[in-house]
Amino acid sequence: MDKYDKQGKDNRDSNEVFSKSVRAGNRTYFFDVKATKRNEYYLNITESKRKFDDSGKPFFEKHKIFLYKEDFEKFSDSLVDVFDFIKENQPEIEPYNEEEKSKFTDLNFDDLSK
Repeated sequence: MDKYDKQGKDNRDSNEVFSKSVRAGNRTYFFDVKATKRNEYYLNITESKRKFDDSGKPFFEKHKIFLYKEDFEKFSDSLVDVFDFIKENQPEIEPYNEEEKSKFTDLNFDDLSK
């Protein structure tokens, strides 16, 4: 599909209804609500992770999950169960020291275009 329609408008995300992103260290998670041609909503979850090729040039590795309305309840219930399990059973660990914390910085996408 072409990036632009006949009037020159950007149509890459014409089926996107709502979007939310979460930055987490060198990963960014995108939660995109999209619409099918029949205007049925579905969720597209994307994990984008910054990596480097052999020459040191950065690129983004992406993984996607498509979640449809008929599966929302089962998915949500299972996700809550997993979160609850982790909260109740995760062994105590030492907090990060300042040096370790500095390794996890927010990614600035503007820096990549320079």
